[in-house]
Amino acid sequence: MSVQPTTKTTANAAAPGTPGPGEGPDGLKAGLKNRHLSMIAIGGVIGAGLFVGSSSGIAAAGPGILLSYALVGAMVVFVMRMLGEMAAANPTSGSFSAYADRALGRWAGFSIGWLYWFFWVVVLAVEATAGAVILEGWIPQVPQWAWALIVMVVLTATNLASVSSYGEFEFWFAGVKVVAIAAFVVIGGLAVFGLLPGSDNPGAGFDNLTAHGGFLPNGAGAILTGVLMVVFSFMGSEIVTLAAGESEDPQRAVTKATNSVIWRIGVFYLGSIFVVVALLPWDDKSILEKGSYVAALDSIGIPHAGQIMNVIVLTAVLSCLNSGLYTASRMAFSLGQRGDAPKSFGRTTAKGVPQAAILGSVVFGFLSVFFNYMWPDTVFKFLLNSSGAVALFVWLVICVTQLRMRKIILRENPEKLVVRMWLFPYLTWATIVMITFVLVYMFFDDANRQVVGLSVLVAAVVVAIALVRQKMGAGLDRADAASAASGAASGAVVGTSVGAGSGSDGGAE
Repeated sequence: MSVQPTTKTTANAAAPGTPGPGEGPDGLKAGLKNRHLSMIAIGGVIGAGLFVGSSSGIAAAGPGILLSYALVGAMVVFVMRMLGEMAAANPTSGSFSAYADRALGRWAGFSIGWLYWFFWVVVLAVEATAGAVILEGWIPQVPQWAWALIVMVVLTATNLASVSSYGEFEFWFAGVKVVAIAAFVVIGGLAVFGLLPGSDNPGAGFDNLTAHGGFLPNGAGAILTGVLMVVFSFMGSEIVTLAAGESEDPQRAVTKATNSVIWRIGVFYLGSIFVVVALLPWDDKSILEKGSYVAALDSIGIPHAGQIMNVIVLTAVLSCLNSGLYTASRMAFSLGQRGDAPKSFGRTTAKGVPQAAILGSVVFGFLSVFFNYMWPDTVFKFLLNSSGAVALFVWLVICVTQLRMRKIILRENPEKLVVRMWLFPYLTWATIVMITFVLVYMFFDDANRQVVGLSVLVAAVVVAIALVRQKMGAGLDRADAASAASGAASGAVVGTSVGAGSGSDGGAE
């Protein structure tokens, strides 16, 4: 992450040559169709964490986990509304990093851009390993490391081909997730109220929400514990604002995604978790042993529920890998365009693909996979923990940036303010308080203290690098300005001397 200081360019700096048809001023091509963006927006909030991480949250908070999901969901809705306001006014591949650069200073854009990139390249290793575990279970003749290598190579090739290839893969990956969750909510919902023919579950209605110790069997504090367990499964909802810059109608795509985030979180998160805790007592051992969704399907009598869920989880993993590589590369591309990364990262191929940014991101991803196999409890654990709270840092920066960007948009292009944050600035400040509270609470939580501490340490190092670079850049700018002024002064003196000399000679003649 060490880059040489370069002259700053705008977030959408013009690439050499004249943009061709469907090509933006930054060299990226508008290869994503409306259906791609719609499915990326819908599927972006459904991560593998929803399927594999919810059981721990239910065990910790009981039915009250619904409040945990509702709190985090509200926070994400507000953050997405703020980001949507800025992205609709100025769609760019750098998204919140480019906006922070403009509103808060170059150090802020540099810092949050690299931290976000770091988060996603570590996620690549996590998801590649998770996918390899499932695939090895199906075909044990192929070792786990080989499966991880295969999925990484295939998805890298997909991203290198064209942005439309990424969009097409993500369309189908997200489609499987959406159909699976929708089917689960409908079938499970019918079973909850005893309306599903042939169900093995008698259907307890709302009884399981209050039985077995009540709605909050472990006390109200368990809601916050649940928040810490589920908050990271929401990361990814902001991807659509990065992808919008490569679509035919960015403003429409961002507006649509921002307006639909409420029902997406309501149906996919709250709806599916409600089905689980309504079908089964929260303290049922099968929830932790099998996973919440598999346990719920088993209780209904769905045959081969475990294998069905493995297919869905694998799809979610591949989707996260695909989007993670895309997101990391586009952030690296934007940083390269702004002079905050190697210049090669900011260039595109004839197909409008930021090849160097993709390869640079995937190389670190491969290294992370290697660390995960060689030193899972030391090097990789450090990488994982040090990137753990980045999601919250990103959301916090989006909030603070929006406070400043609203004034800039109103001053320069008020007609572009087509998406507005509700109750501005009060709800923005309330969201900042919520996110800060979660970070502080994590620090005092034994299970999360190390994650927050290491994440803050890494963030402090990156910010320090950014401030040093900014100071060096300012020093270079001042030196250049002084040199130019000195040159101009010297030219003036020479010109005066020459003029004076000519006058004397003429007089003598």
